[in-house]
Amino acid sequence: MLLYFYDYIRDTRVCQSVLGRHFTHMGKAPKKRSMADKVRKTKTSTEIKNNPFEVKINRKKFDILGRKSKHDVGLPGVSRSKAINKRKETLLKEYKQKNKSSKFIDRRFGEYDTKMAPEDKILKRFAMERQRNHDKKDVYNLNEEEELTHYGQSLAEMEKFNDLVNSDDESEEKGLLSAELTASHFGGGGLLRKRGSGEQQQEGEGSHRAKSRQELIEELIQKSKLEKRERQVQKEEAQELTEKLDQEWKSIQALMVKKTPKGECVEEEKPKLEQYDMMVRELGFEMKAQPSEKLKTPEELAREEREKLQKLEADRLRRMMGDEVGESSQSQIHMSADDLNDGFILDTDDKKTLSYQDGKWNIGEESDEDKGEDEEEGQSGEEEESEAEEEDKDGDAEEDDGESEEEQEGSSEEEDGHSDLESEQESEDEEEKQEDEKASVKPSLSKEEIKAQQEAAKAELPYTFTAPENYSDLKDLLHGHTPDNQRLIVARTQKSNHASLAVGNKLKLQKLFVFLLEYIGELASRSPPELTTIDKLIPELYTLCQMFPEAACKAMQSILGDAGHSMEEGLEVKGHVAFPTLDMLIYLKVTALLFPTSDFRHPVTTPALLYISQALTKCPLRSLQDVTSGLVLCCLAVEYVSFSKRFLPELVNFLAGTLHLAVQDKTALGYTVVPPFRPSGKCSDLLVLSDSESCLSWSKKSLPLSATHRLELKNELGRDHHRLMCLSTCLDLVKRCCLLYKDLTSFACIFQPIRLLLSKHLSAHTLPKLLQELHSEILETISSAPVTRSRLVLERKKPIPLKLLTPKIVEVLDYGKKRGSTKDEREKERLQHKYKKEFKGALREIRKDTRFLAREKLNEVMNRDSERKRKVRELFGSLATQEGEWKALKRRKRK
Repeated sequence: MLLYFYDYIRDTRVCQSVLGRHFTHMGKAPKKRSMADKVRKTKTSTEIKNNPFEVKINRKKFDILGRKSKHDVGLPGVSRSKAINKRKETLLKEYKQKNKSSKFIDRRFGEYDTKMAPEDKILKRFAMERQRNHDKKDVYNLNEEEELTHYGQSLAEMEKFNDLVNSDDESEEKGLLSAELTASHFGGGGLLRKRGSGEQQQEGEGSHRAKSRQELIEELIQKSKLEKRERQVQKEEAQELTEKLDQEWKSIQALMVKKTPKGECVEEEKPKLEQYDMMVRELGFEMKAQPSEKLKTPEELAREEREKLQKLEADRLRRMMGDEVGESSQSQIHMSADDLNDGFILDTDDKKTLSYQDGKWNIGEESDEDKGEDEEEGQSGEEEESEAEEEDKDGDAEEDDGESEEEQEGSSEEEDGHSDLESEQESEDEEEKQEDEKASVKPSLSKEEIKAQQEAAKAELPYTFTAPENYSDLKDLLHGHTPDNQRLIVARTQKSNHASLAVGNKLKLQKLFVFLLEYIGELASRSPPELTTIDKLIPELYTLCQMFPEAACKAMQSILGDAGHSMEEGLEVKGHVAFPTLDMLIYLKVTALLFPTSDFRHPVTTPALLYISQALTKCPLRSLQDVTSGLVLCCLAVEYVSFSKRFLPELVNFLAGTLHLAVQDKTALGYTVVPPFRPSGKCSDLLVLSDSESCLSWSKKSLPLSATHRLELKNELGRDHHRLMCLSTCLDLVKRCCLLYKDLTSFACIFQPIRLLLSKHLSAHTLPKLLQELHSEILETISSAPVTRSRLVLERKKPIPLKLLTPKIVEVLDYGKKRGSTKDEREKERLQHKYKKEFKGALREIRKDTRFLAREKLNEVMNRDSERKRKVRELFGSLATQEGEWKALKRRKRK
């Protein structure tokens, strides 16, 4: 098929345009005719040309003068038959010869070399054949002429196995018998038996002395006994020689050993170990890695926590009812060294332990005492001590067993002189037994102690709680408890109702998060606010947020959305709005603790930051409480941007305005004051001190959060101290902002108003010493910032103009043809047109070839099927003929 494709391209004379190659035609070689050319050049008969049914006339839309038409009349039937004949001669032959190799190639040496003489060819072939056979034989040639040795002995002699067996035990164990005995007892006799040299001599001397079978057996037995006796004698002689040599060696050894006196002994200095050797020895003594326990999934951990709480709650209820608490830890059962640990129990462990008290044996009373002990241990947490005592008892029992076994083994250890150690062990065992007996005897609980135990159990917190269904249930659950107990109640509620333990627990814990948020808001709105309780509950809130982040996000979004809407409504109605209350400030703080604040855009922290910016811009300052609330908002804003270093202009403006409130002379400022602050007038002197001597009695303290809820200042001194506290907080925030934004290129311009205010209007000598240090640090930080500015300069190069989208005019001289392009472009278009045309023609021919091959394959299948059916019909016909003949023969036999 590919050959036909290339033939087609070659015939159309566009091979240069398709393959992109340029050939220089110096001289044309004569074209080789193929079978396809022969089929194509066959002339059509005149009868077909004159037949009107075979002729197709191609009509034209219009006639053009001077143009010769080549395809006015076509013969589709003729062209189709030519194409079919061409494919039969070319493509069909290739298909039939596919996967067939019917060529015989003579690969003998020199067969196609005309220059070699026949004799040379024969000699060379003979030499090559001998060489091939020689190579095959030499594959396993070990060069037998050389003698191989091992430790000086020849391997050929070693392989003969002529070594004699010196041990009579081995001969008896291995059953080595003589050849005569084997031949006489186990066959080999008769006419076909190979005769030995002794037999031949006996036959020569006289065949009349034939021995009976009994005589032969007796001779063999005597020979074997004689050989055995000889081997025994040799063994005894060797043993005597060995003993004699040992005795002589001992006598010589005493002379060889020279003992030096103790005084003359000189201790040899041992060489010091190198650092590498010391490290190697230390590594040898290091503890090896121990296999750790399997890591448990969160579901397994939650299940264990719940089971533990349920067990503790059950014990607490039993103690509250005055019942006996069951044993918390099972007693250890002694296991023997021969125990296979297969679960097989020969007899139950129901033996009663014996104890001695007041000169009498206590058999059945110990169980009651153990129960009382377990109750006391469950109440006071002494389970570890009881386990240690049981282990000591088991250890004593094991030691006693070990001692009895050692005594049964024999008195070998007594000869070694270990009796003193055994006496010490016995004394220690007796002391331990006495201590165990003292510890085991404990007085039983009285009624008063049981009553006190019940009261203590009632006063304890329950270990399991049901999840609250609404907010009032949560308030009732936490009412009257200390902050630590409230945190413990929430934690146990969460563990008892873990999401992996039941289907509806997930929704219950999500509701618990919302109820806790509402409860925290209520705690903050109380007077005084319970900030300690809020601080205790925030870790549990964080745990729930990590378990259900989507529900926590929606809850916080609803709180922030409601606060933002209320602020917008206040601004629309009144034109101003008060600062956020303490509960809202705590919600903003909780948002920073629960969610990441460094994200570029976050569904919770981004609205919270926008709310803070809006409050710093829209809320006017009318009292010291408003200043305190604004500074708390500034602290929260600095916390929000501490990681991302995001620039907040509202934060810098509010800090500059707060410092402006402490300026006494507001006549010539030199800087602009941004709302909600005023340059002068009412509420513009909130931080101006009434008495300059109040600086002497002021000490630096942190700004109390409760001051945002309710600020009570009884005298002017307290107000001045609070003003100084606000001013200290403001300067501290300014310093932190300087450290955050010092890398900005516009840092000097941003903090220029604050620098001017601190250097000219808010002098340092009017402030306390601590604030004077902050004042100087801020000015030094602002002034030390490098100013990197560059003036605007026109570019030296002329700017490149934008491309104009002007239309390209192409001259059309003839219908449907473009003549306005260059010669190369026209040649390129012509070649592209020819390429597309030839490519489409090649695809068309390939499709026709595919259809032709499919048709031929179908004909082959049909022919095979028809042949098979013909053979089947012949077989059925022959079988029917045989059946008829057999039946006819059968009928004849019946007649």
